[in-house]
Amino acid sequence: MCLGVPGKIIELYQSNGLKMCKVDFGGVIREACIEALPEAKLNDFTIVHAGFALSLLSEEEARETLDILSQLSIVEHELGEQEQES
Repeated sequence: MCLGVPGKIIELYQSNGLKMCKVDFGGVIREACIEALPEAKLNDFTIVHAGFALSLLSEEEARETLDILSQLSIVEHELGEQEQES
């Protein structure tokens, strides 16, 4: 299963004739192709899969998604601890 995690576009540039960007995923910076999102601009939030920015989302949508992912991580951690206790 693949999980789309929102990231913030922090740099736009061209590379080998392609529109590219750098995306900040909570301190982890990755490159992505944004040819499919010509309207993308600095500080937009995007979902990246396999090096391609697939969609844009609002800052509110990004924050909500990140909050949910954080909650899932906490639940997963707690469930793992319960399994170890059994």
